[in-house]
Amino acid sequence: MLVSMDPHVPDGRWPARRGVALALLAAALFGISTPLLQHAGAGVAPFTTAALLYAGAALVGALSRRPREAEARLTRDDVPQLLAMAAFGAVLGPVALAWGLQRTSATGASLMLTLEALFTALLAWRLYHETMERHVWAAMWLLLAGGIALVLDQGLGQRRDGSSQLWGALAVLAASAAWGVDNALSRRLAERDPSQVVAAKAALGACATALLAWLAGEPLPAMGSALALFAVGASGYGLSLRCYLLAQRAVGAARTGSVFAFAPFIGAAIAVAAGDRSPGWLMLAGGALMAAGVVLHLAESHAHEHEHDACEHEHAHRHDDAHHEHAHDPMPPGPHSHRHRHAPMRHSHAHVPDAHHAHRH
Repeated sequence: MLVSMDPHVPDGRWPARRGVALALLAAALFGISTPLLQHAGAGVAPFTTAALLYAGAALVGALSRRPREAEARLTRDDVPQLLAMAAFGAVLGPVALAWGLQRTSATGASLMLTLEALFTALLAWRLYHETMERHVWAAMWLLLAGGIALVLDQGLGQRRDGSSQLWGALAVLAASAAWGVDNALSRRLAERDPSQVVAAKAALGACATALLAWLAGEPLPAMGSALALFAVGASGYGLSLRCYLLAQRAVGAARTGSVFAFAPFIGAAIAVAAGDRSPGWLMLAGGALMAAGVVLHLAESHAHEHEHDACEHEHAHRHDDAHHEHAHDPMPPGPHSHRHRHAPMRHSHAHVPDAHHAHRH
């Protein structure tokens, strides 16, 4: 019933590499969006900003849907998860970020978003029992130390009108925590059609924040600002989220969060290149600590003999990964989705906490 050590099992580097590449693309798209959001959203109220961002994201999700046979569809049981994701990721997160960006520097806000990786990893460890080995814990402490340095830097800094940047920094911190919760929640839907998840979450978020904007009496933005925010949302929130979900499918929530933590550094570099002269020695020290934490987490290598229990589920899969051995007549040429059963198996190879490697350690 159990298969012993299999020398033909792939070493796991390809799925990990693919997942890292997708997470880096998601990071680049989101990182670029932060300084752009500060510029495009200048003078636009926070609920309105969030509604426009996620309206753009919803359009990307709707236009990128794949054929039904290629991806597992959302079900009625996924609705509570989607509502929670929309509440944290498409309402609390963007509203807090939009409010904070108007009260702190783009560079500091971008770097502060690195703490999203810390919240994501801790929640993945608690909720999904993803591995947190010694050097991963060290990486988390470095991220935390860097975040504390950034909060101190923003607390000591002042805006042009003489007011403190601390409240803006704390709002960005709240956005990081909200998106960390969102990332942990989205892990359960990583095997669903990512375009469908993006469209549903973004549509829920856009409708909720548009209603809140109307109830709060927020003024309508100028057409140019509205179109710019819509475009930022399509790329930095829609396409980025789609790539993020695919990366979670390949390498798990904690590792995707760590790679995605490069996004703030991309945003900070763009902000500095665009003329932001706010970075001081505390901000530089915090950024260096965070960068060290991200690199340390990515240096993880995890391989051991492990056992797969029998299970039945549906998700997009291939038949060349040593985990999907059921028969087809004829065999599909590439990725496809249908409900299938896994027999018990024991083998050894390098792996990451994807849908087939959620075992405890």
